[in-house]
Amino acid sequence: MKTNNNNKTNDAGHYPLRWAALFILCVAQFIVIMDTSIIGVALPAIKADLGYSQSGLQWIFNAYVISFGGFLLLGGKLSDIFGARKLFITGFLILTISSLFAGLSWSDVTLNVSRALQGLGSALIAPSALTMVLAMFRDPKELGKALGFWGAAAAAGGSAGVFLGGVITQWISWEWIFYINIPIGLLVILTSPRYLQKGETRNGKVDIIGSILATISLVLIVYAIVTAETNGWASLNTIGLSAISLLLFGLFIIIQKKKDQPLIPLSIFKTPNLSSGNIVMALLAGAWIPLWFYLNLYLQQVLNYSAFQSGLALLPMTVTIMILMVSYSGKLVQKFGFKKNLVLGLIFLTFSLVLFSMVPENGSFISNVLPASILGAIGMSLAYIPGTIASISGAKPEESGLASGLVNTSYQIGSALGLAIIVAIAAATAQATSSLNGTSQEVLISGFKSAFIAAAFISGLAVFVSMFYVKTLKA
Repeated sequence: MKTNNNNKTNDAGHYPLRWAALFILCVAQFIVIMDTSIIGVALPAIKADLGYSQSGLQWIFNAYVISFGGFLLLGGKLSDIFGARKLFITGFLILTISSLFAGLSWSDVTLNVSRALQGLGSALIAPSALTMVLAMFRDPKELGKALGFWGAAAAAGGSAGVFLGGVITQWISWEWIFYINIPIGLLVILTSPRYLQKGETRNGKVDIIGSILATISLVLIVYAIVTAETNGWASLNTIGLSAISLLLFGLFIIIQKKKDQPLIPLSIFKTPNLSSGNIVMALLAGAWIPLWFYLNLYLQQVLNYSAFQSGLALLPMTVTIMILMVSYSGKLVQKFGFKKNLVLGLIFLTFSLVLFSMVPENGSFISNVLPASILGAIGMSLAYIPGTIASISGAKPEESGLASGLVNTSYQIGSALGLAIIVAIAAATAQATSSLNGTSQEVLISGFKSAFIAAAFISGLAVFVSMFYVKTLKA
């Protein structure tokens, strides 16, 4: 192993610039998550300007998610080999340049390609950033607090995307939902060499064949999932792509067993809680992302909120998550361990979704949205950090980037799969209500209720896995 010399620590063994570095890394997490949600309210304006078809609009979101989810494992491995800081900066260069081209797009094709490149940049940023957080904060108390800021940045990015997307689209123009990344990206690129720990580079080779197989397999399965609503779950396209993805994944596993330096050493799955933790994180995303998606639709389509008002209505959730994650989550993990917090958080999230499944046609924000949203925010605050800790804390230092890539991949795949399945369930329920001559409002609300019930089931499944398969270890 070759170690860089630029990793000075103080007498206590701490990296002295770690808190300034954490701020930069949290900005990165904010941007990566925000880029997933910011385009939602801008879709009608983009459609009018670039000539998208109604069905084609989904690709503004899908191109990012497919690329992001597909390249995360490769990003984690490259982070381990070439150094987390170097890959982090490279990812931001790609993200910043592709954001410029996204804003300058003159057709649907150019915007879709730019969004895919944004996803690639984010796939390099996310695992390398989390690797640096784990490397710089060795003290358990400090790590808990650092992960609290990290989780709060993700929550803030999700809600800020909805809020800023509405503000920018309504008062400036949709192009600026992409341009906003440019000054932030340049600032991160310029300050990273000064504040981020250089970290370690390791002698090793990139498993090219394994990387290609894993990436194509992930891209195909995510593609099949996000297009299933349009093509049908039983369609030749969905079944065929899923079958090819599984075939490639099986071939990937065979190659990993024979390679001296594989993309994913299969021994990593012997790490305590890594497998169960990743399953929980996938299920958490599969419940949480649909909650945000359908809550935003309920606010705008049932309560008739504008995009700006909807963003404001989601702020109590964000503020709650930020306060709890930053100030209390780390302390609670230290006191009670990550398993108890994880299980309790997922129970709260499940009850929140059950409450949302009871929303009436003539509901109100105070009675039907605020209590359930706060309960859901508490649940996410308690569950996200323990789930992350369970997934990565047992990994070896030389595999921390890979473990980070795995948990990010699980979360992204879980969000895509969960949302696609729940959208299909909601659409089927709404169609059934329509066939019974229900009013347009009854059709709408029936779909929303079934979506929240399905998300509650996914969250409940996460409770089960957490209770019986996540092992109690010292935090």
